[in-house]
Amino acid sequence: MSRWNAAEAAALTDPVEQLAYVSRLLGSDPDLVLHGGGNTSVKSTVTDITGAIVDTLLVKGSGYDLATIPPKGFAPLRLARLRELLDVARLDDTRMMSELRCALLDGGAPDPSVEALLHAALPQPWVLHTHADAIVTLTHVPDEGLVSRVLGPDVLVVPYIMPGFDLARLASRLWAEQASGTTVGLVLRGHGLFTVGATAEEAYTRHLALVDRAAAHLAAAVGPAPTPGALPGVPGVELAALRRSLSEAAGAPLVMSRHVDVATAAFVARDDLATVTQQGPATPEHSIRTKRVPLVGTDVAAYVAAYEAYVAENEARRGSPVTRLDPAPRVVLDPRLGMLTAGRTVKDADIARDVYRHTMRVITAATACGGYVAPTAEEIFDVEYWDLEQAKLRRAGTPARFTGYVVLVTGASTGIGRACARAFLAQGAAVVGTGRHENVQEVSDSPAYLGLVADVRDADAMQEVLQRTAERFGGIDILVANAGVYSPPAPIAALDDDVWRNVLGTNLDAVARLFRDIHPYLAASPVGGRVVVVSSKNVAAPGPGVAPYSASKAAVTQLARVAALEWAPEGIRVNLVTPDAVFDTALWNEDLIASRARKYGLSVEDYKLRNLLRTEITSDLCAAAVLHLASDDFSATTGAQVPIDGGNDRVI
Repeated sequence: MSRWNAAEAAALTDPVEQLAYVSRLLGSDPDLVLHGGGNTSVKSTVTDITGAIVDTLLVKGSGYDLATIPPKGFAPLRLARLRELLDVARLDDTRMMSELRCALLDGGAPDPSVEALLHAALPQPWVLHTHADAIVTLTHVPDEGLVSRVLGPDVLVVPYIMPGFDLARLASRLWAEQASGTTVGLVLRGHGLFTVGATAEEAYTRHLALVDRAAAHLAAAVGPAPTPGALPGVPGVELAALRRSLSEAAGAPLVMSRHVDVATAAFVARDDLATVTQQGPATPEHSIRTKRVPLVGTDVAAYVAAYEAYVAENEARRGSPVTRLDPAPRVVLDPRLGMLTAGRTVKDADIARDVYRHTMRVITAATACGGYVAPTAEEIFDVEYWDLEQAKLRRAGTPARFTGYVVLVTGASTGIGRACARAFLAQGAAVVGTGRHENVQEVSDSPAYLGLVADVRDADAMQEVLQRTAERFGGIDILVANAGVYSPPAPIAALDDDVWRNVLGTNLDAVARLFRDIHPYLAASPVGGRVVVVSSKNVAAPGPGVAPYSASKAAVTQLARVAALEWAPEGIRVNLVTPDAVFDTALWNEDLIASRARKYGLSVEDYKLRNLLRTEITSDLCAAAVLHLASDDFSATTGAQVPIDGGNDRVI
């Protein structure tokens, strides 16, 4: 469906603004563009610093997403220079990208799209390119004439060649030999659709018309979608064990998500699942996100062996070594498990999910039209191990400290728990935060965060938390047992049974149950499970009037010490932090702070600084200590109690 708004478009007079507008229209439709795919351009003129008028190609810059690209995301290139490059007999990818940089009119512009030369080769002002599912599907059937019959004679069909100089040269030659006044675009086999136009609207309208024509043909061939039965539930610990296998194959912790939507359930139920999925991706570029093929079933070792053989064979064919990618699958398909997608980050795993959902649609539709034929393993390898992609790997920096880790933080709604959740997210972790109030869902809007409303005293609710954590992120590596309540000040002589039960039930009983239930997940962690308990200064230096709180924290400290003893053989570390006077937590309010200050004959300000270092203790300081204890910096430490209190003479 066209999203063109004539009034909005008419208000844009600058060609680059028009280009950004039409690009975002294309990028907002996932049936056309996925995660940075596609590219667009317009030929225009600019006046350079000398006053000369220069014919210019404005083309999408590398690293930008069409769905959100701003005007500054397009690279301005000297069009005459690009057309001179098309006359060169041979140009490797590295030299081509260097030449494209040299052709820029603005040294601060982004790197141009690798397909900039193809855009320059087409004579019309506006060129739009997407990897539209329907178009790609038509190019994957055995009947090579299907594309022309469905789309008509006004579309040229280009044989598969990987993106770059050779593809641009071939497309330029075919256009010169075959194009007529009615030609509206090109279909690149295994790659997608280019349409051209005198205006942005014309190129856009032509693009959608061809995609709609292809989609209508496929819909008639595929027919109604099957209605599969529901996939069975899977124990979270089983998912955690599979994640561990994937992570071990990758040599680093991976996040893994499970998907059981209707379309996925229907696909994994196919009788030919083990064969049709092993042909290759819908476009070779997808191999960068999903590997060449998914793992069918759960035999990770067999997949790794096959992937390593694939790399060795193609490395020998090319005659030069490559920087090898890890051999772990990024997509797992199983009739019982559904689809599992993995990645070093949640974003990576989610992109693999999105890409493979489209691959499933392409495979299903192509099969209905006579069969699914993917590019060869050699062609896919050449993209997966493309020199330009290899250069990106060499330039990649060190990942954040907790990249690939999964962290569960209880009591994440406020205070120390909230600070811990945000700190782990900032260091690359996937985080699940629990709390009794809905504001736990508002800790972060990152896809790497899952906020779940749950009372730690509710055993069933916490079992559901563990299950949902495994479904979303694959397992659990780190537990921050932070949830706790404070008791209203009262002497033992006036002890209230309900208060006692509530405090002990939250601060001790709930932690003991959680330890019991989370243990198998921590034991399955690919990095060795880690636990940090947020205890209290009151363990070593209790104050009068808070017997339930002090007793609960002393007991949970002993519980953690026993866990450290019992779990050490499995590589699980259990440590504690013992904060004091963290006044930005829910345990404190202005009235309580004032009353405690009066009790000690201090001003509120002096009460807040009542430690040896006279420093204010904050939730962020506590979170920093928790992160360090959970990191490899403390790989040789378990059973420790680390005070975060500015120094307390009663403890020291």
